[in-house]
Amino acid sequence: MSHLVAIAYPDANTAIQVRDRLFAMQKEKLITLEDAAVVERQQDGNIKLHQVASAVGMGAAGGALWGGLIGLLFFMPLLGMALGAAGGAASGKMTDLGVDDKFMKDLGEDLTPGTAALFLLVVKSTPDKVVPEIAQYGGHILKTSLSTEAETRLRETLEAAEAQARPGTQPQG
Repeated sequence: MSHLVAIAYPDANTAIQVRDRLFAMQKEKLITLEDAAVVERQQDGNIKLHQVASAVGMGAAGGALWGGLIGLLFFMPLLGMALGAAGGAASGKMTDLGVDDKFMKDLGEDLTPGTAALFLLVVKSTPDKVVPEIAQYGGHILKTSLSTEAETRLRETLEAAEAQARPGTQPQG
């Protein structure tokens, strides 16, 4: 079972840095992510999704491959590729993998313009190694599906790291 974690950051660059660090930790087998996306509320109030994999692009590529192969059978590979790519792109557009785009956009509406949030679907992790790595970037929890105890530990760790980053402040406890 995956757990949803949404963390707000002061800007999209910070959220993207955290996402990229988590991808590096995934290669080290410290965390397994089903999905990771950054939602940015731009200065003009528009919401922009930064997703790693595009279902439309993957559908088009897969459709072109299968269409080309089927087209070879009928001696029309280019037509088959074109039709396959169009069909794959259409099916990819209707497929929403990972965190629901509408949910991310709705939560993004609550962000202050110029800020961003990182949405994660975590399959499994080693929290004692992962949390300290991402805590150095600060951030605050928007939403999780973690247990109350796990969410509290994560929130306290992020708040303590953010307090340490601000000179002259002490973590409250």
